[in-house]
Amino acid sequence: MSTIKSAVSGVVWPALAEGRAAQLLALLWQFGQTERWPAEWLLRHQLQQLSLVIEHARRTSPFYRTRLDAAGDPGGGSLTMAQLRELPLLSRRDIQDAGAALRSSAIPAQFGAVHENRTSGATGQPVQVWRTELDALLWQANTLRDHEWHRRDQSLKLAAIRALAPGVADPPQGISGAGWGAASEAVRATGPSALLSLNADVATQATWLRNHAPGYLLTYPSNLAALLAHVARSGERIPGLRAVLTVGETVGPVLRAACRATLGVAIEDVYSSQELGYIALQCPVSGEYHVMAESVLVEVLDAAGNPCAAGETGRLVVSSLHNFATPLIRYELRDFATVGTPCACGRTLPTLARIAGRERNMVRLPDGTTHWPLVGFHRFREIAPVRQYQLIQHTLHAVEVRLVCDRALSNAEEAQLGAVIRDALGYPFELRFVYFERELPRARNGKFEEFVCAVG
Repeated sequence: MSTIKSAVSGVVWPALAEGRAAQLLALLWQFGQTERWPAEWLLRHQLQQLSLVIEHARRTSPFYRTRLDAAGDPGGGSLTMAQLRELPLLSRRDIQDAGAALRSSAIPAQFGAVHENRTSGATGQPVQVWRTELDALLWQANTLRDHEWHRRDQSLKLAAIRALAPGVADPPQGISGAGWGAASEAVRATGPSALLSLNADVATQATWLRNHAPGYLLTYPSNLAALLAHVARSGERIPGLRAVLTVGETVGPVLRAACRATLGVAIEDVYSSQELGYIALQCPVSGEYHVMAESVLVEVLDAAGNPCAAGETGRLVVSSLHNFATPLIRYELRDFATVGTPCACGRTLPTLARIAGRERNMVRLPDGTTHWPLVGFHRFREIAPVRQYQLIQHTLHAVEVRLVCDRALSNAEEAQLGAVIRDALGYPFELRFVYFERELPRARNGKFEEFVCAVG
């Protein structure tokens, strides 16, 4: 294991940190305390911090001044959850329409430089938000928290396969780095890193990983699924791998089982967004997700806007506790999650049992109801040599089935696949099979969704 860097010559242990490293270590120490506070303490501190953001937004953002005045501004330092729920939800469309009026006109200087963040627009509604160095500091602290929770050996190599700008880390070589990134390198000496663009085909990815032999791999769940299928077919191995870290998409039990069976390691997932940073980390004990309550306040709401109880699935609404550049108060992510129960690990952070996905990943039926597709698509390989698939619902009665296969399928195989699909979707949809030669197209941000409802 790598040790913490010391800023004092002649003292290597115990390390004496300064500057950014000292700030990060101080936050990590606080996180170690607050993640085990009684739930009511956590909530009280969240509301106290959020009330400061709300008051700042009222004073410095024309958009929020109008919105909060109309809603009956709950500011003043004694914010309650009942008062917070009286505020309207903030949608992506609201952010787009508000433009510069949403942004604060007087960002406190002590929060550091301001940086622009643009979302990829995978939902069809890209948004622009501004964040300060304070946000970046908290993002890095939660990165370190994730490493600490999972006890990762940061002296090993970290490999990442991600969507990148054209010409960056192109295959077959990719690029190499001296360390794990700004957060880890600020605090300790780490092992090296390697980065490869997602435009590499899975065979090239497997060869690249075998050559680098990383301790950890970071990539998207959909890319991992394709990589696992290739490794299972080819019999290749990735020596020295300790875990796979996933970001950007939902992770289901089938993928977790496949990763364990094929690579012999577990998936360690994070739930984050460009607008908000880390929202939740996977618990190393239960496998459920703990909300980063020191950074965000998360609500899970039912269709009527009421809080969901444990075991219920609802819309995620998130408030940033430290964005004083573009305040995000009750921001509706359009993701769904299931509320968890108190965790066996002893941490008292709010728990999400499952990240279910986006609204556009739900099946829409002719009677107006919606539901999540049932697990069943993993049976495709039992029927036919399917390498990749995607289902797109174009109308209330029709679904396009996109496939990449090793060979042309017979009518009988299409019929069997159709039966599995209709059973999983819970409706006798008209199915249209469309075949692709190599790989199904991804969104511009590199993400891939297995089911998309395109019904307007």
